[in-house]
Amino acid sequence: MQATLLSLLGLALFGALHGQEEVTVQPDFQQEKFTGKWYSIGLASSSRWFMEKKQVLKMCTTVVTPTADGNLNVTSTYPKFDRCEKRNSLFIKTEQPGRYSYTSPRWGSQHDIRVVETNYDEYALLYAKKFKGTDTSTMVTLYGRTTELNPELQEKFTQFSLAQGLPEDAILLLPKTDKCMTDAA
Repeated sequence: MQATLLSLLGLALFGALHGQEEVTVQPDFQQEKFTGKWYSIGLASSSRWFMEKKQVLKMCTTVVTPTADGNLNVTSTYPKFDRCEKRNSLFIKTEQPGRYSYTSPRWGSQHDIRVVETNYDEYALLYAKKFKGTDTSTMVTLYGRTTELNPELQEKFTQFSLAQGLPEDAILLLPKTDKCMTDAA
């Protein structure tokens, strides 16, 4: 009985670790083409924060700029109540182009971020896994160079999110807003 339980636990752990490694990065990722202004079109997440706040989330802008040492400064500007809030993040490059790590200075959480797919001038699909202690969550983001993306790309985002184990109620195409859309350049 105990051996069977240990075998099942081992298989579950192997499956969880193996599943995470199956999220691939854009082949031949070109960081310089990824930089610039993006709009957050879609967001999907298993985090408690997202589930509590998703009804008030709106489309926002994100500006990606390279640092001198090859990392990425990521600045998102989003509407929050009656003002525009900015959040800055430093994505640290890894040995794999298109894969970054980020540590939240506010919460101490570790993030594994991957640019899964992009054509650089229309859309980008990102996957992130957050770790804090024993708590983990998944986030998928769909970026667009404009506020409109074709339905096929929106469906690709939805299907990718579902494939990561996120339920339909955790997948959101963000409502458009005029607020805070011109703050980032």
